[in-house]
Amino acid sequence: MKAAARFALLAECALTGLWVALTAWPVVTAPAAFAAGCAHLRRHLDGYRCGVREYASDFASSLRGSWAHGLAALAALGLLAVDAVAVRSGLPGGTPVLAGLAALTAATAVVGLRASADWRPGARWSELLRDARSAALADAGGSGLLLGGLLVVAVVTWQLPPLLVPAVGCLVGAAVAVERRREG
Repeated sequence: MKAAARFALLAECALTGLWVALTAWPVVTAPAAFAAGCAHLRRHLDGYRCGVREYASDFASSLRGSWAHGLAALAALGLLAVDAVAVRSGLPGGTPVLAGLAALTAATAVVGLRASADWRPGARWSELLRDARSAALADAGGSGLLLGGLLVVAVVTWQLPPLLVPAVGCLVGAAVAVERRREG
C-alpha cells in the first residue's frame, strides 16, 4: 500500500470517527453508529461510494434493530458501574470481584464491537451478537486486538479528551481489519 493510500485510510478513519462520535452521542445509538462506521470503512476499502449520505442510510438501517440492544448494553454497563462502586467501598473479597467485573465489561465490549463490525443491511442484531460471541471465543487473537484497541482509546481519551474522535475512528478501522482477518 502506497503512502498516499495509507494516509487516505487514516483520514477516512478520522472522518468516520467524527461521524460515529456524533451519531453515538446518545449512548443508546452507539451500536448502530459503530455498525454504520464499519460499513462505511468497508465501502471505502472496497472502492465503492462512501459519503455522508451512505453513512446516514446505514445508520438509519442499523438503528432499526439496535435500540433494544443499545438500551440493554447501557443498563448492563450501569449495573457493572454500580457493582464496581459497591465492591470498592470495602466489601470482603472485593478485589477478585472487581477483576471479574473488569473482565466481564471487556468481554461485553469486544462482543459488541465484533457484532457491529459484522453488521450488514438487513441483519438481525440478536443473530449478530450470537455470532460475535462465537467469533470472540474462536478468534482469541482478534479479540485481543480489539481489547487492545479499546484500551488505547481509553488511555488516549484519558490523556487528551479531544483525541476521542480520531481514536474511535481508528477503533472502527481495527474492527473492520479483525473482521477481514477472520474472513480471509
